[in-house]
Amino acid sequence: MLSWDDEVTPARAPAPALNPVHAAPAPQPALQSAPSMATASAIGNIPLNPALLNAPADEAQAALQAQRRVNAADKRIINGKTDVNQLVPFKYKWAWDKYLAGCANHWMPQEINMQRDIELWKNPNGLTDDERRLVTRNLGFFVTADSLAANNIVLGTYRHITAPECRQYLLRQAFEEAIHTHAYQYIVESLGLDEAEVFNAYHEVASIRDKDEFLIPFIDTLTNPQFTTGTLENDQALLKSLIVFACLMEGLFFYVGFTQILALGRQNKMMGAAEQYQYILRDESMHCNFGIDLINTIKLENPHLWTSAFREEIKALFLQAVELEYRYAEDTMPRGVLGLNAPMFKGYLRFIANRRAQQIGLDPLFAQEENPFPWMSEMIDLKKERNFFETRVIEYQTGGALNWE
Repeated sequence: MLSWDDEVTPARAPAPALNPVHAAPAPQPALQSAPSMATASAIGNIPLNPALLNAPADEAQAALQAQRRVNAADKRIINGKTDVNQLVPFKYKWAWDKYLAGCANHWMPQEINMQRDIELWKNPNGLTDDERRLVTRNLGFFVTADSLAANNIVLGTYRHITAPECRQYLLRQAFEEAIHTHAYQYIVESLGLDEAEVFNAYHEVASIRDKDEFLIPFIDTLTNPQFTTGTLENDQALLKSLIVFACLMEGLFFYVGFTQILALGRQNKMMGAAEQYQYILRDESMHCNFGIDLINTIKLENPHLWTSAFREEIKALFLQAVELEYRYAEDTMPRGVLGLNAPMFKGYLRFIANRRAQQIGLDPLFAQEENPFPWMSEMIDLKKERNFFETRVIEYQTGGALNWE
């Protein structure tokens, strides 16, 4: 799993043993002595071995069954021809490991006590006007952001990924996006906020709307029923969408909001909301890391996609995303608050963008950027055993994963 401190080794192109993308299987002669086997082979889209034509029926049947079994080496992230319903044998063990980690880290919003947050919010002197603006604008982005991510997975990405291990994680990720949307709704409901105002912010607040409108074309590409992979243009479109969502949405657009709410928690304000954001940050860090692993594996298996022109397109998207997120920081913090101000986030966003670029094999986009919030790195690093809240956020796991010895 990639973290802030990991060094990314440039991917080497695989040996030229890949089958042509979406190449149709060669016509095969019918097996006259075993028509049922010929039918089974046609259903499985597996060409018959000509050596089976003159074999006894029982030997041919056994050989055909062995031929139809999935070979892990034949699996591909995209444009694969192996059975997507057969999880094992594993080829992408890293995807399965992330699925297991996500299951072990399961949580639900109702587990967090919001009473102190409610009392603080209802107290006229509990928060400043700037702090209240920060919270409502923050929720205004997040209440719909995870729905966009879930739609992109369920209606788009999942259809085009042909590795069942990766599909398994995507299903878990989609469920986690639903939990996150639930968490934001739970905070809104607990505080008694104006739901119409908060949930319509992605239409009515320019800094939020602009970020969502940046993302929607990439969702529309993959959710288009007519979109299929198998060509250079479409495979690059899929790869571009994966980069946008892993590196720029979950890996960049979320971090101003996370920092703001967690900064409140560091000052013993909105502790319930801050604890939920910690759970969400842990999940989103895993989503980002999974997406980066997915991107890099696609590059390894399809090196022809990573052209210089394509890399320039990705760099331009990175620069645009940094600018959009900085505008959001300015809108949510027009004045200094919580020891933070918008200019501090300019360096932070550039620092994050450099990390994301390096993680997918691009050169840093900005020179010598430092992290102005080192405490955020501790919370992003999932290997840490404790955090400043001294709560169960990192250590909490479902009962089935606990060691009782």
